[in-house]
Amino acid sequence: MPVSKARQAEIAQRRSQMLIMKIQGRTAAQIAEHFDISPATARSDLSRAIKKARRLEVQDAELYRFVQGSRLEHLLRAVWPAATGAPGPDGELVVDLKASEQARKLIVDISDLFGLKVPVRTEISGPDGGDIPFSSGETAEVMALIAISDRDNAEIPAIDPEADFDDEEDEDDAPDDEDEDDDDDGA
Repeated sequence: MPVSKARQAEIAQRRSQMLIMKIQGRTAAQIAEHFDISPATARSDLSRAIKKARRLEVQDAELYRFVQGSRLEHLLRAVWPAATGAPGPDGELVVDLKASEQARKLIVDISDLFGLKVPVRTEISGPDGGDIPFSSGETAEVMALIAISDRDNAEIPAIDPEADFDDEEDEDDAPDDEDEDDDDDGA
């Protein structure tokens, strides 16, 4: 048997209050105790309330997108005649360059708003569009390639294998244990 409208309103009010309590940092057990329901019911109600809020959020975003699209299209219709040319006194078409530029910008805005642009493919390649030359995969080499990745026609930098960023100690920096052993022999 379907739930009555009054009961639906009561449940919606409870779920709204439960969301507020959850935002305030209360646990599902505390919320359940407050409403005198089981913790499982409280978790279920919270989950349903969050799902409904997400759906409403998506609907609100779609409505906003529709309204903004309508506004942009209205502006486009206003500048379109001047942008595409209106008959002048001689009967020739006269195009207003400012109106054309404005129309172009509005078309771009509409395309952006509705996600109509084709994704741009980005590719990083080596010399002459070939493979990226990797010799050893050392950190210095990878860091150098990352540094040039956003440049057009970048030349491959000279890689200094000694400049690798590893955590190992150099032999020159390591403490010399042999000298300490020589001092102990003299005692």
